[in-house]
Amino acid sequence: MQNASPQCDQSAPQASSDTLARGGIAHRVTGVLSLFTSTGTLLCCALPAALGAIAGGAAVSSMVSAFPWLVPLSRHKIWLFIGAGIMIVFTGFITYRPKGQVACSITGGRGCEDAGRFAKVMFWVSLSVYAIGAFMAYAIVPILRLFSS
Repeated sequence: MQNASPQCDQSAPQASSDTLARGGIAHRVTGVLSLFTSTGTLLCCALPAALGAIAGGAAVSSMVSAFPWLVPLSRHKIWLFIGAGIMIVFTGFITYRPKGQVACSITGGRGCEDAGRFAKVMFWVSLSVYAIGAFMAYAIVPILRLFSS
């Protein structure tokens, strides 16, 4: 007997719940990874610059002595920004690509809005953190030099 519900498209290929779970996990994993990498840019570049501007060089030197891994991280900030940028672009592609209707047609639309909302929030938070880190790493020094002269 055919299901005549308008929510279910019988012509669409049916996916297993395992496939649906992996799709939801992929959205969450890429969102968390992009947030993680963009936070790395914030820690390597924005935090020491802001701390140095507010509290001075002594605060930065005590922070570097407490967290010695910041020095090699800041030496390789170009690679850190490239990796974080690639991850954020990948997350944006996964989040905003045209979505197939298979998962939503099977579940009747439940869960699609929640997963999409979570992925979009993670994407925009990651992008904001990345932009703050890039501003502090590359733009703040030329701006301060412009105003000091």
